[in-house]
Amino acid sequence: MSDSRSNLDSRSMLSSVFAKVYDSVILSRPWLIIFLLALVTALAGFYAQNYKVDASADALVLEGDKDLAFFREVGKRYAAEEFFIVAYQPKEDLFSEQALKNISTLVADLEKVQGVSTVMSILDVPLLYSPKVSISSLMLGIKTLRDNSVDRDLAAKEFRESPIYKQLLTSTDAKTTALQIGLVRDSTYNDLLDERNRLRVLNAAGSLPAAEIEKLLEAEQLFKSYTVKTAEHQQQLVKNVRAVLDQHRGAATEIFLGGVPMIASDMVSFVKSDMKVFGVGILIFVIVVLTIIFRTLRWVFLPLLVCMLTNIFMLGLLGFLDWRMTVISSNFIALLLIITLAIAVHLIVRYRELQLLKPQASQHELALATVLAMLRPCVYTGLTTIVAFMSLVISGIRPVMDFGWMMTIGVMVALMTTFIVVPIGMLLGRAPAPEKNSQSLSNESVFTLRFAHITEHHGGKILAVAVLILLFSVSGVTQLKVENRFIDYFDESTEIYRGMELVDSELGGTIPLEIVVYPEVVDESNADDSFDDFDDEFDSDQFGDSSSDISPWFTLAGLNELNKIHLHIDGLSETGKVLSLATVYQLAGDLLGDGLDDIQLALAYRNLPSEIKDVMVTPYLHDETNEARITVRVKETSRTLNRAELLEDLHRFMQEDMGYSQDRYRFTGMLVLYNNLLQSLFVSQILTLGLVFIAITAMLVVLFQSFNLALIGIVPNLMAALLVLGGMGWAGVPLDMMTITIAAISIGIGVDNTIHYVHRFKREFKQDGNYIATMYRCHGSIGRAMYYTSITIIFGFSILALSNFKPSIYFGLLTGVAMLSALLGSLLLLPKLLLLFKPLGKAS
Repeated sequence: MSDSRSNLDSRSMLSSVFAKVYDSVILSRPWLIIFLLALVTALAGFYAQNYKVDASADALVLEGDKDLAFFREVGKRYAAEEFFIVAYQPKEDLFSEQALKNISTLVADLEKVQGVSTVMSILDVPLLYSPKVSISSLMLGIKTLRDNSVDRDLAAKEFRESPIYKQLLTSTDAKTTALQIGLVRDSTYNDLLDERNRLRVLNAAGSLPAAEIEKLLEAEQLFKSYTVKTAEHQQQLVKNVRAVLDQHRGAATEIFLGGVPMIASDMVSFVKSDMKVFGVGILIFVIVVLTIIFRTLRWVFLPLLVCMLTNIFMLGLLGFLDWRMTVISSNFIALLLIITLAIAVHLIVRYRELQLLKPQASQHELALATVLAMLRPCVYTGLTTIVAFMSLVISGIRPVMDFGWMMTIGVMVALMTTFIVVPIGMLLGRAPAPEKNSQSLSNESVFTLRFAHITEHHGGKILAVAVLILLFSVSGVTQLKVENRFIDYFDESTEIYRGMELVDSELGGTIPLEIVVYPEVVDESNADDSFDDFDDEFDSDQFGDSSSDISPWFTLAGLNELNKIHLHIDGLSETGKVLSLATVYQLAGDLLGDGLDDIQLALAYRNLPSEIKDVMVTPYLHDETNEARITVRVKETSRTLNRAELLEDLHRFMQEDMGYSQDRYRFTGMLVLYNNLLQSLFVSQILTLGLVFIAITAMLVVLFQSFNLALIGIVPNLMAALLVLGGMGWAGVPLDMMTITIAAISIGIGVDNTIHYVHRFKREFKQDGNYIATMYRCHGSIGRAMYYTSITIIFGFSILALSNFKPSIYFGLLTGVAMLSALLGSLLLLPKLLLLFKPLGKAS
């Protein structure tokens, strides 16, 4: 008892000190504070112009991923370029004079675009079957479709049937062609990246000298600043390429742009569009709902003002720090609106209650009393919300981590801004007549009191429904899948959807996967001496250098191995175009005839013109490391696509069917990197939700001074989070980088309602010790604030269902479900548990 009384005394003393400081600094100098707020707003508004959205594909990969380092290493080794794919379907026959002329003009226009290095089309690739050539005739020159002597009928057949060109440059029906636009490899970007990563590795290992720390910070800043330019350049490049395509649409039945850089850029464009269009829509909805609820201009203006200021402050901070948003963190503006609006509404509702209870009090006294009454629960709701969002920080995924930090800082900014702006608005406003305010509060309480009535008279049904919902949710969580298709982010009517569908179905797939294979290390004393015979048979003048430097992959044994891998991958339903040295093997067998041996292959390799080597050999064989490379384009539109399962099946094939050890091959490419990101999301988020709940429960114990009350309070939050995740599982909504944040949002929103309700319940219970009467009073007071906030957000964010960008739709609908489940849990299940277990002691 003495400890409890001591805690109360300490709390009362702190409250008194805070009241004096707050009163003297804020409420006693309202116009000075308004002037300072105006200055900060102007400064933040200036820097807010600099905030940027990261459109690079790097935002789709896992920070510190070893596969990412290998991916970049392979890219440098093969001088691999990012590329766009243009799907072009002419109005005439593809191989007609007019169609080829139009394609030639299009290629020339695309090559003029800054940032484009090459454009590969059907016009410029070497033809080997139009008519069929011999190895010796290759030395006399290579023919292309630009040569008038080429038989176009044979060329059309070659593009349909060639193992190299079919579904790479033409569709199987030869009605659609693909132009592969290679993008200039940015050496400055790669140099800055290498230097930053080198210093990071040394720093992580603890071997970076103190003097070099400054170099690391400088490297970080240089790379960050340069990536801003590259992101802007890439977005402009997409626009410029599309502008060229638009000029040629008149000559085409269909023309679409595809490729990973385009997907990343378009995702950002959709998000920006939704932020502008639906941001205005949400604002209008919020204004309408607040007007209906409060019917007073001041109580509509103040929440909107504080929401606007909070977002300006945060955008200004992002611009000042050059902290860029990504597709994931772009929702933070909307979430800040939710959090800020909730705090403001709670303050307004409490202020109006105090007006009714203390009709003779001055505006100054009412404003201070409101702050003192709501500070503790609001601070705790802020802290628990921060804990929920901090679960994102440990993901290891830079965009998700940034989102967690943005929301953490944003919640603190929202708290400070709201507790300054709203009380000043109360202080300077004019109070309504007591009779009018009393009647208004009475009318507003009627609806929330119905929930109290249901809880009192139908508590058993509430518990039964809660159990059913729990079973539904838990079973739904088991149905969650950590997988998605980029194409599912977009509506079927959008150009990007139709373009990706055409490229996948007709032109060999979209998402790159690469397999790097290393030769088996053999004992040189037992090595095959077949090349010795070769050296004896051909002198060095005729054959060039000794044949012993021919790669082991360019032998019958090596090519047969690669061919087996190639054919297996090519036979999978999820894969599109597959290219490797096995493609050359198939051509060599056809051009040289049966009975190929290593000597013939070596001779063919030596005599291949550079034009053919550059297309058919160099991208798939690295002489210095003796490694072979198989490139695959995976069909993003495949309904059976599951990245993790596909990679597992390929690992199984390489080890069991090919007999390779794990050090003889390695997978890389955007498919691998994005799969790593998805798997990390599941491990870091789903498995850490339990830790988040434990942390929040501990905080509730501190706040409520009761372990039992904390356990009761956490139940509705757990139910809300499970319901959202379970609903996603049953609805088939994938858990990916866009939807993973919903779990944190559900917990943050749910725990806010719990804290406000239980905090008020404890205070009201002291009046008469009657659980039923206390419940009715809480539903008529704090219950209204919870109801107003939830309804405003649910209606406001429902407009996102009209978006063409599926993640925006999911965000709007799932946020609504989270708000509704948290509201019902706090107004039905939570009070029923309080009535059932009586954690505050026996009723009087």
